[in-house]
Amino acid sequence: MGIRGKAAIVGLYEIPTKKEYPDRTTYGLMAEVARGAIIDAGLRKEDIDGLIGPESLNSIQLAEALGMQPRFTASMTVHGASGAASIARAAEAISAGIVDYVMCIFGESRPRSSSRLTAQAQAGTQLPPASRTTEWEVPYGPVIAMNGWYGLMKQRHMFEYGTTQEQFAKVVVDQRFNAAKNVNSVWYDQPVTVDDVLNSRYTNEPLHLLESVMPCSGAHAVIVTSAERARALPNPPVYILGVGGPATHHDIIYTDDDITTTPVVDSAPTALQMAQVNARDIQMAQFYDCYTILAMACLEDAGIVQKGEIGPFYESTDTTYKGAFPVNTDGGQIGAGQTGGTGGGFRHVVEAARQIMGRAGERQVKEADLCLVNG
Repeated sequence: MGIRGKAAIVGLYEIPTKKEYPDRTTYGLMAEVARGAIIDAGLRKEDIDGLIGPESLNSIQLAEALGMQPRFTASMTVHGASGAASIARAAEAISAGIVDYVMCIFGESRPRSSSRLTAQAQAGTQLPPASRTTEWEVPYGPVIAMNGWYGLMKQRHMFEYGTTQEQFAKVVVDQRFNAAKNVNSVWYDQPVTVDDVLNSRYTNEPLHLLESVMPCSGAHAVIVTSAERARALPNPPVYILGVGGPATHHDIIYTDDDITTTPVVDSAPTALQMAQVNARDIQMAQFYDCYTILAMACLEDAGIVQKGEIGPFYESTDTTYKGAFPVNTDGGQIGAGQTGGTGGGFRHVVEAARQIMGRAGERQVKEADLCLVNG
C-alpha cells in the first residue's frame, strides 16, 4: 500500500545547534551539512539528483549555492511540518522513478540580536498589505511570536482535562535530560528540575519560559534513496513505512473550533495504516515540540494515549532515552534548540534515523526499530 518500504534514509549529518553562528551564512551552514550527509551516505555530490529545502529559501537558488544541478527540487511550505513532509515528498519522488537520491536539508544562520533590532528600527512601523494577520492578530491578538496562541491552547487543555503545571514541566525535565547528553544540543550538559520550570517566568500565562523553544542557528541534512539502492550503501537503511499529511485544520488558530485537537488526528492514522502497524506497536516518538502543549496534544491525537490522558502519562512514565517510552531523545526543540528556517522540526527526522541506525551513542534507545515522527 502506498510507498511502504520503497524508500529509505541512508545518510545524515547535523552541526551543533547554537544561539548564533555570528560569522556564518545560512548557505555556508547548509553546505557543511550537505557535504557531511553525502559523505555519510557513501555517495558523491554528483549522485544527488533531488533537493528539498525549507520555505525560507528558493530551492533553485539553494541548489545553485550548493553547486548542484538536480532533476527535481522543492521548497516545503508547511511551516514546522516542512522537515517531516520533505521525507514524504522524497519517498514519493523516488517511488515514482523521478529521482534516485534526494537530499532533504534545513537550517538557518540567524542574525545577531543587535542586527535584528537595527533592521526592525529601519523598517519602521508600516504594516504589510492587509491579511487576516494584519487585520486581526497584529492589532488585537496575543503577545509576540506564538507564545500567546500556545498559552491559550495550554490553558484550554488544563481546563478541559485537568492537566497540571507539574505534568507539563515533566515534559521539559525529560527532554532536557536527553539534551544534556547530546553534544549538538544548545542545552548540552544543562538538565533542569520541575521546580526550575515552574519558577521560570511566564511568556504567556500559563506558559513558562522553559516550556518554550529558543530560536537558534544550525542545520541538518539527510539522504533518501530507494530500498534497493539502500542495501548497497554503508549505513543500515531506515525504511519509510508510512506517511500521512501534511494535514491542516487552520493557519490562524482562532479559526479552529477545538484548539486542543491537532491535525495529527488525520495524519497519524494514515501513516500507521500505510505502515501496517498500530499506535501501540510504536517504540519511541520524535514529535514536534515548539511548546510542551503541542507535543502533548499531538501524542494524544496520534493515539499514544487517549485524549486528555497525556498529563498522567508523563507523570507516570519515563520518556527519556532510558525510559519505557522515549520521546524526543536528542532533547527535541525544547532541549536541543529550534533551528531556524523551519529546521526545528527536521531534527526529529534526523534523530529518528540516528536511533534506528543504532548511532545515538550514550542516548541509544534499547528498542529502536519502529519510530513515529511528527512535524
